[in-house]
Amino acid sequence: MNPTIEWLLQGDISIQYLTNKYLLNEEKNKLENLRKRIATEGWGKAFLDQRKESGHWGVDFYLPKWINSHYTLLDLRYLEIEPVAPIQETIQRILENCKHSDGSINESRAPRSGDICVNGMFLNYAAFFATPEKELKSVVDFLLDNTMPDGGFNCEAQRSGSVHSSMHTTISVLEGIWEFFKSGYQYRRQELVKAKKDAEEFLLMHRLFKSDKTGEIIDKKWTMLSFPSRWRYDILRTLLYFADTGAPYNPRMDDAIQILLTKRRKDGTWPVQAKHSGKVHFDMEKPGEPSRFNTLRALRVLQAVG
Repeated sequence: MNPTIEWLLQGDISIQYLTNKYLLNEEKNKLENLRKRIATEGWGKAFLDQRKESGHWGVDFYLPKWINSHYTLLDLRYLEIEPVAPIQETIQRILENCKHSDGSINESRAPRSGDICVNGMFLNYAAFFATPEKELKSVVDFLLDNTMPDGGFNCEAQRSGSVHSSMHTTISVLEGIWEFFKSGYQYRRQELVKAKKDAEEFLLMHRLFKSDKTGEIIDKKWTMLSFPSRWRYDILRTLLYFADTGAPYNPRMDDAIQILLTKRRKDGTWPVQAKHSGKVHFDMEKPGEPSRFNTLRALRVLQAVG
């Protein structure tokens, strides 16, 4: 067996499951057995054990970063843990207590609409954890109502009147739409198909990280490999999104793919290069060290583009 694959299979049970699922295409029974263990071993259990008697992680839905319910549920979604009862109960609590009158999920106590980026991330994990479709319709409505003229999304449009989409917000919404599709939901599907296509074109128009006007790198941080990504954009997160959707190869991905290849270490692994500051329940991986998550994600991208 490839030494890198062997190394991945020595990692956390969630990494073992994801490697078997995405790189080895193992049979269903083996995958089911591995997935069941995520809630009772390693990182999955460690996250679940941090849940409070209040039904939230941290203080509440969005306080503090990164140990609140929102970002913990996003971490658990990345592990692809089963939708166990504590997860579904917390999502239901959020739906009951954090919905604004316009149907958005409001992360703050201020009397305003929810953040578009947060709502994209919420749709991602809520759909992944099998939340009933009827509970997600208002979130879909909110996201579709906030599509920008250039095809993407921007959370600052509500606050400061931005007229250009944000790469950060756009990838978060795209991940949410894609998870909504994968979960089999049908609500406003044709409109979501168009929104997805337009938002993808916005990212590709920028070659995933460059100005569409000058060709210069917009933000060098976007070329750094981080995990978890939180709300922040980077090229590996976006390349993985396209790989997961089964999107055909597009030459406008080439620059990002070449950067990804240069970051491969001599031992065949990829590192964590950036960590987003804030409180954490625990460190899954440390900056500067080989990263099983980033290695797995990078191999999935390379497998998808051949």
